[in-house]
Amino acid sequence: MALPRPAGRSVVAAVVLALAITGGAVVAGGDDGRDRQPSAIAAPGASLDGLRGGDLDRGVEALQAHLQAQPRDFGSWATLGTAYVEQARTRGDPSRYREADRAIGRSLELRPRNDAALAGRAALAAARHDFKGALRHADSALAVNPYNEGALASRIDALVELGRYPAAARAADEADARRPGVPVFTRYAYVRELRGDVAGARRALSRAVGSVSASAPGDVAYVATALGQLAWRQGQYGEALSQCGRALRADASYLPALECRARAWAGRGETGRAIRALREVVAQAPLPGPLLALGELYEARGERGKARRQYELLSAGVSLSRANGVNADLESAIALADHGDRRDALRAARAEWKRRHTLHTADALAWTLHLNGRSREALPYIRMATDTGFREASFMYHRAAIETATDSPEAGRRWASGALDLNPGFSPTGAREARKLAGGGGS
Repeated sequence: MALPRPAGRSVVAAVVLALAITGGAVVAGGDDGRDRQPSAIAAPGASLDGLRGGDLDRGVEALQAHLQAQPRDFGSWATLGTAYVEQARTRGDPSRYREADRAIGRSLELRPRNDAALAGRAALAAARHDFKGALRHADSALAVNPYNEGALASRIDALVELGRYPAAARAADEADARRPGVPVFTRYAYVRELRGDVAGARRALSRAVGSVSASAPGDVAYVATALGQLAWRQGQYGEALSQCGRALRADASYLPALECRARAWAGRGETGRAIRALREVVAQAPLPGPLLALGELYEARGERGKARRQYELLSAGVSLSRANGVNADLESAIALADHGDRRDALRAARAEWKRRHTLHTADALAWTLHLNGRSREALPYIRMATDTGFREASFMYHRAAIETATDSPEAGRRWASGALDLNPGFSPTGAREARKLAGGGGS
């Protein structure tokens, strides 16, 4: 699972305000290595995640026009590159990563060691799942400007995705001391959730709510969606729908909120409504999560042809990501394990495990080993994924199946019941199998 991305400032506002104040030189922080206090200016190079599509597109167009007139503006090149990363991530268009690479590279040619571009490099590396590179670039940006919000956020992301959870918690505390705000609060919440502290995660997100201005709809939409997603993972579908409704009142087109709402509807058994909503999401952004969810809803309804089409689109998206420099082995393992070539899924999971030891890679490796008939070999990996306190129903279901396959049926029943007690709608197909393992039959 990729780390949830927090909302940032409006690109348009950042571009207009910075241009007005600097006369065209969009500069984030300094480049002389000295410590600097955070600026009140909406500085380029800050996190641009979670922005509304129209704002992001208009911001990119404004930057492109500005750079035609002032092609040596290194700060605007850095901001444009970071915006391209966000477009790629939110639209499922990995071709934007190449454009981001060129824009950020141009910024560094014009002004080596400028922290906005180095932070952009970190964001790009993280988006491509080069988390060691992301950590290196984030540290380089922070050596120039210790208050660069984007670099502080990317550093937490990288440490989480490398499985270095205690270090990620320390990085979140450090970032909170330097630049408290939505990007830090939301990452802090995820770090807490990974450690099993759901209440702490909810408190951190509530703190983020308190920091959000009503005039920042992108931030309102993100934080409310994060609360909705947290509620969904705990099986609290009514709360999830309430928070997603709040997000969509701030931004009716915010895709993560639309996806979260669809999952909550599916959890409540409103399958037709969920399918219609997910079709709307994947039509705009064919990302792995909603494609997989839509495919499983179709499969649960017996519409196997429609389900197969979603899985094919998911596999094609993974291939496209790889072609654009994205390490997609974890996504590939997840996509192929239940809905593709299981041997290829195992190869992808093993490759990812060599790169990083996280709860999610441990789960993926365990599950693909199990599906390839190697359940005893899977046991230590699934125990790693489930024994830290992180509450994820799909992990618990996987452990149930693996325990059952290794002659521990009672443990299997306990884990399957635990998955269903936590989030009975975690997966249309997975929940059906979990009910069988728990002794409740299937439908």
